[in-house]
Amino acid sequence: MDTLENRLQKRMHVSLYALLFLTMLLAISILLEGCTDKCEVQSEYVYLEPVYTTVDELRASINLTAPEPIGAVGKIYLKDNYLFVNEPGEGIHIIDNRNPAQPAPKKFLKIPGNFDMAINGNTLYADSYVDLVAFDISDISSVEETGRLEGIFKNYRSFGMATDATCCVITSWTEIKTVHLSESDCDLTVQPWGGVYYEDGIALSSSMAANFSSKAAVTPGSGSGPGVGGSLARFTINGNYLYMLDGGELQVADISAANNPVAKTRSYLAPDIETIFPYKENLFIGSATGMHILDISSPETPMRLSTYAHVRSCDPVVVDENYAYVTLRSGNLCPGNTNVLEVIDIKDLSSPKLISTYQMTNPHGLGIDNTTLFICDGSDGLKAFDASDVNAIDKNLLAHYKDVNATDVIPYMNTLIMIGEDGLFQYDYSDPNNMKLLSTIAIENEN
Repeated sequence: MDTLENRLQKRMHVSLYALLFLTMLLAISILLEGCTDKCEVQSEYVYLEPVYTTVDELRASINLTAPEPIGAVGKIYLKDNYLFVNEPGEGIHIIDNRNPAQPAPKKFLKIPGNFDMAINGNTLYADSYVDLVAFDISDISSVEETGRLEGIFKNYRSFGMATDATCCVITSWTEIKTVHLSESDCDLTVQPWGGVYYEDGIALSSSMAANFSSKAAVTPGSGSGPGVGGSLARFTINGNYLYMLDGGELQVADISAANNPVAKTRSYLAPDIETIFPYKENLFIGSATGMHILDISSPETPMRLSTYAHVRSCDPVVVDENYAYVTLRSGNLCPGNTNVLEVIDIKDLSSPKLISTYQMTNPHGLGIDNTTLFICDGSDGLKAFDASDVNAIDKNLLAHYKDVNATDVIPYMNTLIMIGEDGLFQYDYSDPNNMKLLSTIAIENEN
């Protein structure tokens, strides 16, 4: 089924952008000349017109700066006691996390159009609109760009911003106001428009359109090993290969020469793929309609083993031995009204089977360490469960932090790293029955 986002993407052309939105201010005055049933209606329209930046300018604008306040949080990544926190569309905050009780912001790596990342050894790979960029992070105080794959992302609009790989990128929007006068019957009740945008005949609510802004508001080795991302990641590394979701496609890049990534195969999976999770020689791809299991024993030619279908809903997934844990949620661009945790038996990867379903409030990202399962349940906060009995997870709630709006987590070495609408939180879960908050880095939103 064609989603709203897909329909918009098909109709968004770089040369024509006009989104009519948010407010029609109505001022009605009765005509002064005698009795009349006509009124003059003044309507104010606010259009958003794009501001373009050339691709060359963007490629030259990557910069390492002093630490900056976090204005919004996207993806998180952990490597060698450093936290890498994506600020959607803006870049990556680099935080020294050797002491999780006192995380120390070190640098901000400004990367225009950045939404995802992965790290292998001392090389950070990050998207920048249409490009994949490699950075040497062996010295955090002097991060340098060392390689680039230009134009590798063919479905770059899936990252949230419309672009033209050969010319320009929309980097901001300017409000243009016009006023229109007309007559209307005075006895008609005229309703103001409430945040509706129009583009190429497609209407979308203001909450939908917000998803297209640059600021939206999902085992760390040492040395040569990869780091670990959250469950909402769209990049992951296995061996000497980087796997990236690009729209409905999976792009593979050879990173055996760290500073010279080489684009390899590209394969179509499904129009609604959302997240990627590696486990052993397999990739588990979360989509709005199901979980796809891929065999990557031949790294450049992923082979689909099976697809577990579920109701249409947003779908991150994590895996631990014999079970995959999937959260389905409603809201924003996520279709349907399902909000559950599903546990899927994957002993036979060619035939995954649903074994348990648990009601949640609005679950987002999740993580598991041994038998402790962490779920970011949106506005209902962070929840920790004992998942040793997959048929009784709901009966084994270990902790519930209701005062946070949780989005994604990374559990590692008894420290849980969680992001949410309010910022970055870290918890000590060495005793899962008595989790303790270690530190918080708050969001400093300009609004």
